[in-house]
Amino acid sequence: VQLQASGGGLVQPGGSLRLSCAATTTIFSADVMAWYRQTPGKERELVAGFTFNGGTNYADSVKGRFIIAEDNGKNTVYLQMNSLKPEDTATYYCNARGLNLVTMGYLELWGQGTQVTVSS
Repeated sequence: VQLQASGGGLVQPGGSLRLSCAATTTIFSADVMAWYRQTPGKERELVAGFTFNGGTNYADSVKGRFIIAEDNGKNTVYLQMNSLKPEDTATYYCNARGLNLVTMGYLELWGQGTQVTVSS
């Protein structure tokens, strides 16, 4: 079971980017999906979380600018990032927690990091 993350890149301050994350298997049923970010020398921090019963939460630093929502189907979410600031520059990681439908074990998955750079 893997998470496939896409999006990211270089954008000017005030611009927008969209990140997407999908679980690449049908044997996994996600309860929660989230985006974290990390910069060198700092701990990984939660950016935004989404539960498939409709709940969301955001870091204070991104409230009103970022939106996390279900994408085209179960086990997929996107993170729409608007009004980007240089301090949003980081490596962004997708995270998912849910059930392996074969073993019924609870899993936590991480996607590969994707770089977001906000600079003029």
